[in-house]
This record gives sequence, structure tokens and C-alpha cells, in this order.
Amino acid sequence: MHPLNLPKQVDQLRLLANDFEAMSARVRDVSYTPGTDALRKIRPLLLRTQFLTTATLIRLGALDSSAYTSTPGSQASLECLASVVFASSLAGTDLAHALHANPYEGAPFPGYPADTASVRTARHAEAIPKMTGHLADAVRHLDLSATGCHYVATGITRDLTTAREAKTAAQRKASPDLSGTQYDALKTFSLGASRLYETRPGMIRVYTDNGDRVSMATYEALAKRELVDRDTSTSLFRGQRISVTEEGQRALAGPRPAAKAAAPAKAAPKTSGVPGAHR
Repeated sequence: MHPLNLPKQVDQLRLLANDFEAMSARVRDVSYTPGTDALRKIRPLLLRTQFLTTATLIRLGALDSSAYTSTPGSQASLECLASVVFASSLAGTDLAHALHANPYEGAPFPGYPADTASVRTARHAEAIPKMTGHLADAVRHLDLSATGCHYVATGITRDLTTAREAKTAAQRKASPDLSGTQYDALKTFSLGASRLYETRPGMIRVYTDNGDRVSMATYEALAKRELVDRDTSTSLFRGQRISVTEEGQRALAGPRPAAKAAAPAKAAPKTSGVPGAHR
């Protein structure tokens, strides 16, 4: 399973929902005269709806073959997006039905009389309710498609938030509380003026502009808990900027950990009297 930029997928799904809504409005507002005019105006609606169905199918395939499937709640999103493929396909079928019900005005076979004006009028009058019904069905299915895309976009966002919060809670549970020294270092890093430098091969140190001393052991403890990060786009020789992550900012929002009280010194054992010392 390949990694996928899920926030980008969410944006694309919301755009797809907007496209379905715009398509629904176009079908709802289409004005036509049965015959060639109807074909000319409904044909692009059918082609556009088929394009949206294809786009939805691509989104479904991308999500289904990505690591998103391991996220709790993803099954409901995939099933909903499959229903959007179904609904948009039905919308295309509805538009095709409308074109099928449309009366065409070609020449008859040799020996057969051409339609008179009254016959054409009657055919048009019979076709209009059928075509109107099919177009209304297309609008309904396009609206369902838009709703489904919005639902999936919201579902993915919710699933990612839930998974991130669960990961954070697990990290908090597994990690000990910050020490006062670690909290102070995190506070220093939050000022945005700290870097990692390689002073000589294999020797990396933390430098801060305000002069606070932070050991590598403290930095590594914070980095292990994903409270800080560094800019690896630059070399250690030039200096890699240290930044505080979102989780680190949450840790800073709390109070500074109180210093642990020193363990009380054990009292010296009493010396028992030596037998025979006093006579």
C-alpha cells in the first residue's frame, strides 16, 4: 500500500462535491425543445456526468490502494464513495434515458409519409413528461453524489483526527512526564533560535542564541517523544534549525513540572552499648 496525501484527497473530494452540485444545477435549469435542440443541450450534460463518475472512481481506487485502509473508520468512507460512483452512474443513465425518450426528426423509409406538424406536436407532447422525469431523476442522483463526496471528505478528516489523538494518547501513556530540565529546553526551542551543529565529525551540539545550555541527551529525549523536530534540508555543518512540534506546543501549554523532592537522608543507625563497657 502506497502513502497518500490524505488532506489533498479531502480537498479533491470537496471540489468533486462542488462539481456535482454545479452539475445538478445545470441539469435542473436546462431548457430545451424536443428534437435536435434537446440533443444539443443534454449531450454535454451526459458527457460531463460521465467525467465526474470517472473522477470519483479514480478517487475510490486511490484510497482503496493506500495506507488509509488501515485507519479505523475507513471502511465506511470507502463504501460511501462506492455509492457515489453508483449514484453518479445512475445520473448518467437518467440523462441517457432522456435522450432515448427524445423524439428525433429524421426522414422516414421510402414509401412512408413524413410526419405532419400535428404528428410532431403530438410526439413532442408525449415525450416532454418522460424527459422531464428522467432529468429530475438525474438531479436527485447528482445531489446524492455531492452529499456523498462531502460525507467522505468529512469522514477522512474525522478518521485522521481520531487516529492522531489516539497516537498522542498512547505516546503520553507510554512516556514519562517531562522533567523541569526538558520543559526549560522545550521553552528555549520554542523561541525559534536554536540549532544543531556538528562541531567535528561525530560531535553534535545544541546552540541557542540566548545562551541557555541544552545537552544533546535532553534534545534527543524530546525528539524521541516527537516534541521537537529539526530542519534536515540544511547540513549539520551549517546548522539545522530546531522547531517545536504541535505536540510540543501542547506540552508547553501546561505548567512547568515541579522539581522532585530529594529523598530524605537516612538517619545513622544507633550504636548499641558494648556489653561489659560499663562496670
